[in-house]
Amino acid sequence: MILTVTLNPAVDYTVTVDSPVEPDGVLRSSTEQYDPGGKGINVSKYLAELGVETLATGLVGGFLGRYIEDQLTRCKVPNDFVEMDVCTRLNTTILAPDAEYKLNQSGQGVKAETVRELVGKIREYDPQIVVVAGSLPPNLGPAAVDRIANAGSWETVVDVQGDLLTGVAAEYALCKPNRDELASATGMPVHTVEECAQAAAALHERGFDRVIASLDDDGALLASDDGVFHAESLDVDVVDTVGAGDGLLAGVLSTLARGQTDRIAIRVGVTVASRVVGVPGTTIPDMANVRTEATEIPLHVG
Repeated sequence: MILTVTLNPAVDYTVTVDSPVEPDGVLRSSTEQYDPGGKGINVSKYLAELGVETLATGLVGGFLGRYIEDQLTRCKVPNDFVEMDVCTRLNTTILAPDAEYKLNQSGQGVKAETVRELVGKIREYDPQIVVVAGSLPPNLGPAAVDRIANAGSWETVVDVQGDLLTGVAAEYALCKPNRDELASATGMPVHTVEECAQAAAALHERGFDRVIASLDDDGALLASDDGVFHAESLDVDVVDTVGAGDGLLAGVLSTLARGQTDRIAIRVGVTVASRVVGVPGTTIPDMANVRTEATEIPLHVG
């Protein structure tokens, strides 16, 4: 089983407006939706749709926390969260004709005993893989991620900010930075795909078994002992980029969990991400035939 941990989840509020956003203007929305969000939660949503056994856990609180639990249960995404005494975040995305705007809340601090309860819950499920993904509450740092990684015999995957990647010290099976996080974690230039490949390889050499780097329109990279693989992006109509990196990670993990190669995994990851950006918010897209479509993606070996 792949268990995901979202320490700072959110309800994702996505609103579409028909006119540009301007100062002092009043906008009327044409559509709006609320989705249970946070990187780990998104990964579990996509894994469940891909037919992989998963469970979403983390810290939730207040009426927004209850909404996340209710919606995941309604969508048949297994979940078991720890209650905290502060309210879950609300993250807002505005889809306007001219651009996409985001306003993400930082979240609030959590008590040490709440984190201990979460670690105990993870141990109860004894998963094969634990994915720690997303931002952290303001009072938590790399030590909290290391604590989860060291709490059991599972392999740990981490998708956190680039500066946090430089602070973690436990053993990690995989990390998934985006382009900016890759630069922050390595201090290397990432302007071209070739530079990104060198930075991903350097991060792999630091001790991450695999590095998955999302590069937006340039596709994605996977660096491992077998080399560096670059899968080009698919030409699709982009509705909303929220959750694209989580889709990439879910696609890669779903493939590796089936015992398939890195070459196949990065292609499937890019294909899943292309499905995710075609729907608003973090709606779960149709994942039918993603493995067949993945075989068409050009792959470059570094």
